Amino acid sequence: MSDTGTSSQSADTPEGKGERVELLWRDMRLRAEEIAAAEPGLLALLKEVILDQECLSSALGVRLARKLARQDSPIENLVPLLAGLLKDNPALVESASDDLEAILKRDPACNSTLEPLMYYKGFFAVTTYRIANHLWHDSRRAMALYLQSLASEVFGVDIHPAASIGSGILLDHATSFVVGETAVIEDNVSILHEVTLGGTGNEVGARHPIVRSGVLIGAGAKILGPVEIGQGAKIGAGSVVLRDVPPHTTVAGVPAEIVGASREESPALAMNQSFEVDESLRSSGL
Repeated sequence: MSDTGTSSQSADTPEGKGERVELLWRDMRLRAEEIAAAEPGLLALLKEVILDQECLSSALGVRLARKLARQDSPIENLVPLLAGLLKDNPALVESASDDLEAILKRDPACNSTLEPLMYYKGFFAVTTYRIANHLWHDSRRAMALYLQSLASEVFGVDIHPAASIGSGILLDHATSFVVGETAVIEDNVSILHEVTLGGTGNEVGARHPIVRSGVLIGAGAKILGPVEIGQGAKIGAGSVVLRDVPPHTTVAGVPAEIVGASREESPALAMNQSFEVDESLRSSGL
């Protein structure tokens, strides 16, 4: 359960979602005040990102702008673009808040939702993608691709803005995560670093993986082509997946094969990357 106490709020209505975001924001401000008192050297950063901001949307916009700014995209231009889009599109902020709570619940190294907002490049990369995806579908594809390029250079994460990604995403460590144009990632998925959701050639149309909810993808896994990773499946670290993976199974190897059943209903939430080989299932292949 989140330490913000927001998990009991209804997520089924706009009012419930807005209340969750507001409670999350209040908790972040309290923690920022505590850190500023204990670490005066961080006061300027905390003021810029949290203490001088009125809501989570403006804080997200300022933090991303500071991270992405450069000579050809100064912070003075990025803040109104990013913060403005977030303010005008509450669903983007709601998805980001879901991501923050997912990180807190699943990553034992994370002690508050403030930490990912301040420091975690996986969160920065996914939030930048969310803005780029909105621009892509708003007929602003040049700007969407520009943000993709910036995020790739700054965070080492390359997510095509046309990809479809749900909420409650943990992108742990994040470095070298690649997502192709037609990939789909549903809600509540956990992914470690150096994962690729790619194609297998220069074909057009749907050519990238579909990852269903509850999936856990281990570090370095490569999932290639228009394959479907079933709900609650687990992909072992370093695996190369070239065929569909049934729901609630564990696959590993190069090429990947079924090595057992997922012991958890939702491996993404449990974050248990170990598995036991079941020879009877392994022999069935993929």
